[in-house]
Amino acid sequence: MEDMYSRTKMLIGDKIESLKSARVLVCGVGGVGGYVVEALARVGVGNIAVLDNDVFSESNLNRQILATTNTVGRRKTEVAAERIKSINPDCKVTTYDLFYMPDTADEVPLENYDYIVDAIDTVSAKLALIQRAKEANVKIISCMGTGNKLGTNFEVADVYKTSVCPLAKVMRKELKARGVKSLKVVYSKETPLIPKDTPEEKGRHIPGSICFAPAIAAMTIASEVIKDIANL
Repeated sequence: MEDMYSRTKMLIGDKIESLKSARVLVCGVGGVGGYVVEALARVGVGNIAVLDNDVFSESNLNRQILATTNTVGRRKTEVAAERIKSINPDCKVTTYDLFYMPDTADEVPLENYDYIVDAIDTVSAKLALIQRAKEANVKIISCMGTGNKLGTNFEVADVYKTSVCPLAKVMRKELKARGVKSLKVVYSKETPLIPKDTPEEKGRHIPGSICFAPAIAAMTIASEVIKDIANL
């Protein structure tokens, strides 16, 4: 009799057992992180933690898989947990309703996880998470910019081998200053478009967005996480 793992086992065999026992932390469950969570749950990762301090808004409906008219106004972590359980009831889900920064970092025991996904869109928070992950010797993959892009050509590289992406440029500089020698990232060489209208939020310009780019970036990230955990 087939179950939720049957079709995946046809591709990876008994290695699916390593996924069932894996512990993955997804930081940021918006445009990119929501799709990452979706993939991890469907592949059968047995322990998924989600971290975010935001609620869904109507502006999320154009690109975030967890955003619907029924979830607007609800906490992203709560919705993500429900989604995971609706796909795989056996998955253990942990939620962290916080904004990851040095003053909140101690609330998240990174050493408890086998893999960390950085899908945060704030540079200071990304840097804090990456530094802590490196110190804890936990594998981490970081998403670079997906805003102001229409293309779907994302690739995996070390951050120091990236080009074009403005966020990756900033991260290279800041990580080098902090002594971080390597970081696996997913990024695009597409030149960002210049939005016709650039409203501001919390003192920074809001990038334009569409569902294609974050979804493809997320699936690329999920693929890397799964392949690394299962040694595929």
